[in-house]
Amino acid sequence: MNLNMVPDITMRGQDDPHGRSSVVRPPTVGQLAARIHDLAARPGDWWALVRFAADGPVRVRLDEVDGIKLWLTTWPPGHRTDVHDHAGTEVSTVIAGELAEVRITAEGVTERPLRANRVRVHGGGRTHELTNPGPAYAITLHANLAS
Repeated sequence: MNLNMVPDITMRGQDDPHGRSSVVRPPTVGQLAARIHDLAARPGDWWALVRFAADGPVRVRLDEVDGIKLWLTTWPPGHRTDVHDHAGTEVSTVIAGELAEVRITAEGVTERPLRANRVRVHGGGRTHELTNPGPAYAITLHANLAS
């Protein structure tokens, strides 16, 4: 067995012991989703920041760590966004309430409910519109790459 590789294997994730520069890559969609999933499981970190306004969504910036921006949004009942797309990739999850998403593609228009505890990926030029159809406020958590 050749043990010449052992020091390099044990240094994995640390600075290169040979002085080579390491390549820093932006977070993946999976890492964005994992960050949202983890944050959703810790309401003590963000629940006190939830704000309610009847005239429109309230967006509260939470954090920016490792190139990932995090925020929460509170959606009033009946609110509808404009039709829009996301230039970059955004990951979100509904924490409370429910939203409805209308997606517009070359193949047609589809609508689906966005319910709690499911991580969704938005972006890639997908055009959509969000609505809070319920009688109560909805709360969502979001992550995207910091610019």
